[in-house]
Amino acid sequence: MKSTILAVLLLGTATVGFAEVSVERGEYLVRGPAGCGNCHTPQGPNGPDMSNELGGFLVEKNAQFEAWAANITPGGRVAGWSDTELARAIREGIRPDGTVIGPPMPIGLYRGLGDDDLMSIVAFLRTLPASDNKTPASTYNIPLPPAYGPPIDSVTAPPRGVTVEYGAYLAGPVAHCMECHTTFGPTGPMFETSLGAGGYEFHGPWGVSVAPNITPHEDGVAGYSDSELKAIITTGTRPDGSRMLPPMGYAHYARTDEADIDAIILYLRSIPPLPDAS
Repeated sequence: MKSTILAVLLLGTATVGFAEVSVERGEYLVRGPAGCGNCHTPQGPNGPDMSNELGGFLVEKNAQFEAWAANITPGGRVAGWSDTELARAIREGIRPDGTVIGPPMPIGLYRGLGDDDLMSIVAFLRTLPASDNKTPASTYNIPLPPAYGPPIDSVTAPPRGVTVEYGAYLAGPVAHCMECHTTFGPTGPMFETSLGAGGYEFHGPWGVSVAPNITPHEDGVAGYSDSELKAIITTGTRPDGSRMLPPMGYAHYARTDEADIDAIILYLRSIPPLPDAS
């Protein structure tokens, strides 16, 4: 049975307002389009270890950083955090002790998470089985900002539906597609000039994979039909039958409502067409 409550969300000293909190909505987002387990669930030889769901994992190791996604179950570091503190860490990248969460956590996009969705995610995380998995602290060879922007009072998500606006919300703050698929510069994704143009390299047990261009350019997705794009997003299979590499969370996107996938595709068709990053 769906249980929905109203909660007051306080971030710092600012009142966000009344957030409509649904554990079911939180579960859908975490296990579906938000794909939190794609980084936070340990990976074994046969895929994610769901017996240790969201127990923490080494996400990326390169010359700039060694990033460990934290254990975000009730048995991890966040167990002692209030819901407000956990929500702030997710949306603003600030831990209760004031330290900043570094990449690849896409805080720049998470700052757009709506209050209802944010607190629903927090509510669902609290229901997970506690994992005692321990992960080391991430290390960075690049400077981290003191903050990713000013404190956030409140965010209202756009109405749900197959619209460009809601597709942008899903592809941005929720599923962070545009974080991985935008060309990176010295300080991160170049959203202003290279949105969706691809080119970022991911390192893992599979070797090196490069985020493809997802703009409506001939170098991107212009040659794919909507149904072909749906298959690529949810199964990782191209029209010619070839398989795409990790780390894209195909299993999570397979659990995403078809209407939400439609909205994402509608949005991708609307962004400026750009050639592949050189």
